[in-house]
Amino acid sequence: MPEPESDQTNPKPAAPDGAAAQNPTDESGDLAAQLAAARAEAAANYDKFMRTAADLENFRRRTQREKDDLRTTATGRVLEDVFPVLDTLAMAIQAAKQPNADLKSLVGGVDMVLMQLKSALSNHGLKEITPAGQAFDPHQHEAISHQPSATIKEEHVIEVVRTGYSLNGRLLRPASVVVSSGPAKEGKR
Repeated sequence: MPEPESDQTNPKPAAPDGAAAQNPTDESGDLAAQLAAARAEAAANYDKFMRTAADLENFRRRTQREKDDLRTTATGRVLEDVFPVLDTLAMAIQAAKQPNADLKSLVGGVDMVLMQLKSALSNHGLKEITPAGQAFDPHQHEAISHQPSATIKEEHVIEVVRTGYSLNGRLLRPASVVVSSGPAKEGKR
């Protein structure tokens, strides 16, 4: 049997325990308030984001500026120690230009300038790598050739062709060396 039709196409279920049905205008007002609160929270979060982004950019710029200042200060200290070497070298050149210049004293003066420069650079952590007679170390040395040698053990440095350098334990330039291949081997006959 068909059920009787009612005027309502979608009847609302009765509120439990006799509670009054909500007014539709209350729901839209509540949604509008939630939307306004969400927009205010989004605006506050966006403001926080923009301030944080600006702070991060300012921190990056300040860090870069401090790094550049530190580099300039460190370089300035090295150069201050090199100035006396430049002065001494200029005096050596002036002495060499004199008509009665003595070659032996000029060589001695240039040798003193070299020692002064090495001392100034070693004060800043530069160390020479001169491994003559030592075992070959591929991490510190660059072998440019092998030669037989009756006096130097195999895989030991016979000659340093170019001095190597390290700065505070970090290799800047390996020493170029000639490595012993041991005593000369006689060819088959």
